[in-house]
Order: sequence, then C-alpha cells, then structure tokens
Amino acid sequence: MRTRRFITTTLLLAGTPGLVVAGACRPAAARTPAAVRFADAGGIHVERVQRIDDRQYAIRVGTAALGRAVDVRILLPTGYARRPAARYPVLYLFHGTGGRASDWVEKGGAEATTAGRSLISVIPDAGFDGDGGGWFTDWADPNTKLGPSRWETFHVGQLVPWIDRNLRTVANRGGRAVAGLSQGGFGAMSYAARHPDMFGSATSFSGAPDIAWDPVTAAGAYGVISYVAAADDGVPPDAVFGSRFADAINWRGHDPATLAANLRATRLSLYTATGLPGPLDQGVPDPSAIGIGALTHQSTLTFHRRIQQLGIASRFDDYTFGTHTFPYWARDLREEIGPLMRALTHPSRPPARVSYTSIDRSWTQWGWTLSFDRRAPREFSELGDASSAGFTLKWSGTATVTTPASYRPGARYTITAGTRRITVEADASGRLAFTLPPAPTGKVHAQITRS
Repeated sequence: MRTRRFITTTLLLAGTPGLVVAGACRPAAARTPAAVRFADAGGIHVERVQRIDDRQYAIRVGTAALGRAVDVRILLPTGYARRPAARYPVLYLFHGTGGRASDWVEKGGAEATTAGRSLISVIPDAGFDGDGGGWFTDWADPNTKLGPSRWETFHVGQLVPWIDRNLRTVANRGGRAVAGLSQGGFGAMSYAARHPDMFGSATSFSGAPDIAWDPVTAAGAYGVISYVAAADDGVPPDAVFGSRFADAINWRGHDPATLAANLRATRLSLYTATGLPGPLDQGVPDPSAIGIGALTHQSTLTFHRRIQQLGIASRFDDYTFGTHTFPYWARDLREEIGPLMRALTHPSRPPARVSYTSIDRSWTQWGWTLSFDRRAPREFSELGDASSAGFTLKWSGTATVTTPASYRPGARYTITAGTRRITVEADASGRLAFTLPPAPTGKVHAQITRS
C-alpha cells in the first residue's frame, strides 16, 4: 500500500530578503490590483494578454524560433502587485503529448495547488494547438509544414529571459525549477541535463527520462516519438531528432539518461506508476492510458537505475497503481509542491568543481564557454573537474576555452595542458580566453597557475 504524505508547513521568511509567503499576509483591500504589463523581449513578441483573475494570465506570444504564435499561462503569487520589492522563484511546468498551456490549470489543479505559495508558475505550450508536441528540442528537420520548431531555443533561450525581464523573479538556478508530465517530464529532465546551471530542480510526472540509454527502453521511445511525429504532428517520423541510427548521437545528446552525470548538482524528483488502474481511476480505464503508463514506467525505472549507478540522489515515488491520467499528476503536484518550495527557499550552492557533457559545437555552462572547430557538427565533448585551478577536457579538433570570471583582471596566468604551455592575461572581467590544439589522445588535463 502506498504511504500517503501529508505535510503542513508554515514558512516565515522575514529574514530572507525579497521572498515572502503570500499565505502569511493579511488579505488585500477590496480594490483590484493593477495588471502586470508584459512587453516584448529576447525574441518574443507579445500578441495578446488576457487577465483571467488577480493571479492568472493567458498570453499569446510569437517568435521566429517557432514561426507561429503559441500560448503561455502564468500563475502569479497572491498579492504579487502589492509587494513591489518582492522577488519570487519560478516553476516552469510542461504539459504532455497532445496538451496545451491551459492543461495544468484546467485539469491538474495548478492554481489551487500553488495558492498561498511564494511562487510564479509559467506553463507554456510545448506543441502547436494541441498537436503531438515538439519534444523539447530544436528539430532535426526545420523545414516541415510546422516551420522551424526550435522548441529548446524558445523555452530555454527566449521564454526564461522574457519571464525574468517582465516579472520580479529570482533570476538564477536556485530560483528556477522545471517539471512536466509524460512528454513534458522528458522535457523537464532534458532541459535540466542540457542546462544544469539554469535549473536547480527538475521533476518528472510519469515522464520518459530515458529515450536512448537502455536498449529496450530506447526502442520503445523511438517507436512512440516517431508515431507521434507522423500521426499527431503530421510530419516525417524522423523530423524531431533525426534517424535513430544515422543521427543516434542527436538522440543521445538530448537524452537525460545519457547526460545524467550533468545532473549531479540538481534536485531530482521522479513520480511513476505501472499504468495498472488505481484508486483515482473511475469507470473503465482507457487502454492507451494503461499502455502509455507502462512505457513511461519503464523509462523512469531505467533512468532511475542510471542515476543510482552514478550515485545521484532523487526523490523517487513509484506508486505502482495508476493510469496515465491527470488525477494522478494533479495529486503528484500537490505532493511535490511542499518539498519543491523548501528547495527553492533554501537552494543549494553551485558545486565548487563542475563537469559537463554535450554534443553541441559550442556551449556555455557554469560560467565556462567552449567552442570547437571540428568536422562533426555533433560530437560529445566532456569538461571535467573544472575549477579556477584547472580542468580536464575530452574533445576533438581545436577547442577555444573561456573561463569564468575567477581571476585578477590584468594579471597573467599560465595554462599547462600536456606538453603545451599557454600564457594569457585575464580580461577586465577576470576571465581567461585561450585555444587548445587537438590533443593526441583526445583528452588533456590542464592546470591554471599565476605567472
């Protein structure tokens, strides 16, 4: 039998600058608070704003990354307009296949669950008009009838900065969480693994966090993703990530299980069930809700085994009985919100030494920026044990490295990488920039010392 958790917590944060608990404040006056004004920023154009109530906004936005407009639902904390000095953490909450930005409010109880919480919830579209969805990636084929479909660019590169520009957010990884159901659970874990310095917490509700690591799970994931692309999106089956064989590295490069080591500093929560009918099912269950539940259960289990092997902790709740339906996800969100708020209120510090793996030709994480002049457009590179004292790097081709701002501006430093010694001067911000030629072994350990 599943153990139910009932947590009643009152947080008094008078000593925490900028953070308030709405439930601890007196009711506002009868007059309606002023509406928030949302402006264009970061590649996002605001097409329409509908204020549903004091907390909720439905916004239509356009972006060249997608080629068409999509919806974003926003839930503000109670009393947001009356506390102009307060800043709030943000939960980015994703729907599943065939879903819409309104799903978590209309079906998942998100408005009631977040009521009285010092939290901004941002619930964006992850597909066009309720189609199969974009799978949280910049599509391998940007020329389908759906247009560019650069979903990762939209969600991570544009939406997050746009929210930070328009709302009073805690604009750092400690103040950002990402979560989602089903396909959205994959998206939450994929974004957290590919951008670990952006999101401090990631949660999957009946998600698919393994699409390429375990061979059996990967075969099922390929079948589902290809079917959704063809049947629901109306595009070629390999439009999203490319061919499972010819473009296998792209699948692996977006797979949370493959990139699991990137999640060492991230708070992780996993909720799953087998798909067998449970206590919240009424009437005759939909067979698809049973079958998809079984597939996501398999994916969550293989992902969980993967992070266990790496020694990465998680909040893991396999409640066995439950179909792939909203009553369970709504309950999961209610159970997750308390621990999540505690994590957002008391975020962990960034790691002293960082590691990161990516297939991208250039990337920036944890203050480190690397770009590679290599033949392959996609190829794994691995930064390891990186600190102001040095790092390890595995790569091919020529690597240009820019460090975090950890050094004395104007001072000279020596990078010793194998038999090569490079002396550079820290720029005005305290960063070092240098280029490493191809390493004979493809891997090098570099030390950084004051000259």
